[in-house]
Amino acid sequence: MMKTIDLTPLYRNSVGFDRFANLLDNAFRAESAAAGYPPYNIESLEDSKYAITLAVAGFTQEELHINVERGVLTIRGEKEKVEGKNYLYQGIANRTFERKFNLADYVEVTGADLENGLLKINLLKVIPEAMKAKSIAINGGSPSSIENKEEVIA
Repeated sequence: MMKTIDLTPLYRNSVGFDRFANLLDNAFRAESAAAGYPPYNIESLEDSKYAITLAVAGFTQEELHINVERGVLTIRGEKEKVEGKNYLYQGIANRTFERKFNLADYVEVTGADLENGLLKINLLKVIPEAMKAKSIAINGGSPSSIENKEEVIA
């Protein structure tokens, strides 16, 4: 039996953290629902580049759908039932799936490739200029030049 965590105190005692609380809540729910299929890797390639790789053997490009909406990346694979096959054992899990990943602010999907049964989704964190750290120059004026500026202003 899975325990549930009550996030009500977080909502009650904070303002503006709704998205964070929703991320936690969704993470706890998704972990039990996903059941580990399909397996995936998340890797950091460089400072601001990432990749998610899913093992989707048996799926064609037409059977895979990638969508980004409100900071959530959704990968869906839809396999159609093949009639007329009589399996003695079916170990290849060609079943429909849906995987969701919450993206951080300013993370964008830049592309996707399907090769050898691996779907690789490329991500890039693009921080706007207004949000980047700035170096502020210190004006090196002598005290007398500061007094002169004050006299001109007055």
